[in-house]
Amino acid sequence: MFKKVLVANRGEIALRVIRACKDLGLQSVAVFSTADRDSLHVRFADESVCIGPAAASQSYLSPKAIISAAEITGADAIHPGYGFMAENSDFARICMAHEIVWIGPDPNVIDMMGNKSEAKRTMIAAGCPVIPGSDGPVANAAEARVLAEKFGLPVMIKAVAGGGGRGMRLVQELSGVETAFEMASAEAEAAFSNGDLYLEKAIVNPRHIEIQVLGDGRGGCIHLGERDCSMQRRHQKLIEESPSPAVEPKLRELMGKTAVQAAGAINYSGAGTMEFLLDPNGSFYFMEMNTRIQVEHPVTEMVTGVDLVKWQLLVALGKELPRQKDIQVRGHAIECRVNAEDASRGFLPSPGNVAVWNLPGGPGVRVDTHVYQGYSIPPFYDSLIAKLIVYGADREEALARCRRALSEFVVEGIHTTIPFHLEMLATEAFKTGKVHTKWVEQYMEQQAKA
Repeated sequence: MFKKVLVANRGEIALRVIRACKDLGLQSVAVFSTADRDSLHVRFADESVCIGPAAASQSYLSPKAIISAAEITGADAIHPGYGFMAENSDFARICMAHEIVWIGPDPNVIDMMGNKSEAKRTMIAAGCPVIPGSDGPVANAAEARVLAEKFGLPVMIKAVAGGGGRGMRLVQELSGVETAFEMASAEAEAAFSNGDLYLEKAIVNPRHIEIQVLGDGRGGCIHLGERDCSMQRRHQKLIEESPSPAVEPKLRELMGKTAVQAAGAINYSGAGTMEFLLDPNGSFYFMEMNTRIQVEHPVTEMVTGVDLVKWQLLVALGKELPRQKDIQVRGHAIECRVNAEDASRGFLPSPGNVAVWNLPGGPGVRVDTHVYQGYSIPPFYDSLIAKLIVYGADREEALARCRRALSEFVVEGIHTTIPFHLEMLATEAFKTGKVHTKWVEQYMEQQAKA
């Protein structure tokens, strides 16, 4: 049991966790850098502690600072949110060593699923379909070339410890293997301190489909349907929806069962996401598992009525999971990530003072944000400033509400991606649900040439 939760994060996800704590009658502690002193998560937590300067390495990524804040305030549990320390197994072990409850999966599971090669072997053993590729890290560029010839082009070279598109290269010609290998390895070493790479067959124009799971850490697991995250740019998600317009009931059932079987096989605990690529022929392949709550978790909450962050806390408290038969997906939900970026200038970050901030409302509209009028968005962190989530009885109603809500969202003083989202929702491809992971980039290239 625990009574006081320190939220080792910032922004909208920190505020989201604090709200879940309040709903359960738990005390909350916010930590903040000097740049985030005026953020809403600091204001609404029961207690708050400054843990360092603006640089994340000296604040949100400092185990010593976070643990010290927990000890000072008497926090007996830590929720990492997403990003920063959320998938840091060493930090999870440090929490446990200090007898602080880690609200997340076992650190050994984080390690297992964080290493792409080991994750792939584990999923094969669990009966999960995987993309054909190397059995483990590729020794050098020469071996990568041999494997590329074996599997057939195109192939993807990926960082073993990668994520977010870093340390990843698409190879479409054999002559490009060596250069791609060297560049990916150097990028992976710089980003993850691990330059190891693996190779797999590239799936052309896939959809990105992920299954939300909840596990009890003892082999028990349920799923809460799928999310379609195909609308992305440079492997960064922009718009997500649930259910996917490309997934039929039989496929949904099969993907759900596969995800539950795989997560149960590793005794997964808490909220996690099994990510798959769905090819145009309807075959799906395991890509990776995110051992944390996702940015896009609200669309699942909207269609299932299940508070996922609350259930992260409940699982950590030993509460039994809901039964799979009690999980029902109803209606349709769409999420637009509102970033402080100027899409017309290559998504250039746009920090600064928010002069006007009017949030949309009405039926089926939810906004998760830590921003308010007069707030100054710091330039030091991720540019996500709000998530607009809409719900409708069906996809058509959800789309109409999304367009209406975006048009009501008034922001002045900074640039945001709201105009970009309105443009995307107006395209015939998105309206009919016929997109894939490269569609946004292809669309933008076509517009630039027009």
